[in-house]
Amino acid sequence: MQRYLLIIVFFTTLVSAQNFDAYLKSFDYKSRTDMKIRTVEMLNMVEDGTAQVIDIRFREEFELWSLGFTKNIPLNELPERLDELDENKLIITVCPHNDRANIARMYLMLKGYNVKYLSDGILTTVNYLRGDNAKEFLEEYKKGKQK
Repeated sequence: MQRYLLIIVFFTTLVSAQNFDAYLKSFDYKSRTDMKIRTVEMLNMVEDGTAQVIDIRFREEFELWSLGFTKNIPLNELPERLDELDENKLIITVCPHNDRANIARMYLMLKGYNVKYLSDGILTTVNYLRGDNAKEFLEEYKKGKQK
């Protein structure tokens, strides 16, 4: 049994490496731009209902503070929780800056998902969603949820 598991792991790793090789060989300036999204564009997509935002921070970080329109799937739980992703929407991975979000984006991209990472991080989003911006976003977000 252990031998069969090793064979499966070997072939899975080989296929993933080949997919990653192909990705790297085709990587260009457009790819660099296409993998990212900034706060305002993300918020517009959330309002429109065309994106699912995945906060990949650890559970403890999420419990201390979070944005009401995000779903927490910690990076280390992502492989086991793929069934919670909406394949009909753009998946946007987020974390405070962008390091873990980019790792999650790469993983999901190799799994075939339409995915971007929040390049300016959710700390920028939190800073943006103050005062009038917060009020306007929340009103539009609630309208979209009622559709």
